[in-house]
Amino acid sequence: MLGVVIPCHNEQEVLPQLLSVLEELPALCQAAVKVLFVDDGSRDRSFEIISEACHRNPMFGCLRLSRNFGHQIAVRAGLHHVRGDAVGVIDADLQDPLSALVEMFQKWREGYDVVYGVRQNRKESFILKASYALFYRLLKKVAQIEIPLDAGDFSVMDRRVVDLLKSLPEQAPFIRGLRSWVGFRQIGVPYDRAGRAAGESKYSVWRLIELAIQGFVSFSTVPLRLAVWLGLITSGFGFALAVWALVAALAYRQTPPGWASLAVIFLFFGGIQLIMLGILGEYIGRIFDQVKNRPLFIVDRSVGWMAADTESSLSNVVDAEEPYSERGVEAAASRVA
Repeated sequence: MLGVVIPCHNEQEVLPQLLSVLEELPALCQAAVKVLFVDDGSRDRSFEIISEACHRNPMFGCLRLSRNFGHQIAVRAGLHHVRGDAVGVIDADLQDPLSALVEMFQKWREGYDVVYGVRQNRKESFILKASYALFYRLLKKVAQIEIPLDAGDFSVMDRRVVDLLKSLPEQAPFIRGLRSWVGFRQIGVPYDRAGRAAGESKYSVWRLIELAIQGFVSFSTVPLRLAVWLGLITSGFGFALAVWALVAALAYRQTPPGWASLAVIFLFFGGIQLIMLGILGEYIGRIFDQVKNRPLFIVDRSVGWMAADTESSLSNVVDAEEPYSERGVEAAASRVA
């Protein structure tokens, strides 16, 4: 069975078209399908539209969070509750085609544990495309793990991978990075990313920047090491300046003029120090969030098949089932065979 997690936030414009397309998914996959919408604190009619669909079609279920926790937390909430031997993650905007999801599911049947989408062409502005390209290439350079280029959260994962992701105690999860971190057999499926079918993007520029910072901080210590290199460079520059001033004073019997240049130097060094304090603050802030150990999300209500599965509104508790159960290993072995 294929489970599909779809995070939603104020998507009432695109949901009717999405629901119509999703009803064709079982026939396309030739398998049973359970779709789990995660309403991430929508303030429009998204939850009402999904609830109506859940009452019409038992394939649909919905988890409504008590407020907007953010896209990555919504995906994590869906992974925690979704059913299925394989689990797909797709956004509600229909930019990621269901045909690619079906192809990923077929790759899973061939024995791959993680199948992720690789965006080849994007119908977005030049600035956004350039920013995305720069982010993924910088992250690949500095990350301590191998993170594929141009691969978002759009993917299909084996149940044992999902169980492992559920067990990770990340308070600020970066799903595409954690998916790479767990390892196993992974493969990319290239596809063309279309524009939104309806509505507007809920990812503002600041949210995109925050997601980028989260990726860098979660999987690299290079920003911290940058402080050492900047310290060495500025110290060397300061030492050279001191030698120059000493030579000028001894050889020419005069102090080098330049109060303006001195002020610029002080401002330059002060700016570097503030930047490094900001980088340290990003890491310390995540330590602070981690040690508080608050629930990742709070469930307000659930409908459809999800209503029978929800037992608690505080849902960051790790399942008691062992991720590497014999049942999971036998299922994976039967797929490969």
